[in-house]
Amino acid sequence: MAFQFMPGATAVGITFSDGVILAAEKRVSYGNFVINKHTRKIFSVTESVGAACAGMIADMQVLVRQVEALAKIRKLETRRNVAPNSIAKLMSVIMFERRFFPLLTQVIVGGVNTKSQIYTLDPLGSVLPDDYAAVGTGAEMALGVLDSEYKSSLTAEQSKELALKAIRSSIQRDSASGDGIDLLVITKGGQAQQSLSFDK
Repeated sequence: MAFQFMPGATAVGITFSDGVILAAEKRVSYGNFVINKHTRKIFSVTESVGAACAGMIADMQVLVRQVEALAKIRKLETRRNVAPNSIAKLMSVIMFERRFFPLLTQVIVGGVNTKSQIYTLDPLGSVLPDDYAAVGTGAEMALGVLDSEYKSSLTAEQSKELALKAIRSSIQRDSASGDGIDLLVITKGGQAQQSLSFDK
């Protein structure tokens, strides 16, 4: 019964030849009540790694702050950037340690090291690598679009259009998703953020 009050959301991650793109819609709902229409569900973790979430935003904010601090310490110790798979594993360990009182969030970690990488994490810390991913209550609709249209040869612009199409398809059918889309593009050259608003 408690799960009917879990916050809904849709977030996607897509790899392309030069980087990754993370996208999420902005609505936060609790049951059938929309709490906020302007919430950011995409986070920059390091210079080359970002994360998107679906679920409890507060849990994700705490997780990102903790991982961000640990990644900065690791960078000072090793004098090099922390790889995306290391960030995903670090999140996984923290989430698994909290398994009896879990952080109620699904996470997509994406970044660039020698190649573009995407990882999906569930609330218990499972780490699943993939070329693209979707999480949240609208994931089924988003994955339908991604499965049919994703190609490894996509450019940054094509990946952005595909991410927008996937999120929009979930917004049309998932009442817990909506009110605009946030994007984070990560390449070896850095990060770029964009926010899109549109009428329902």
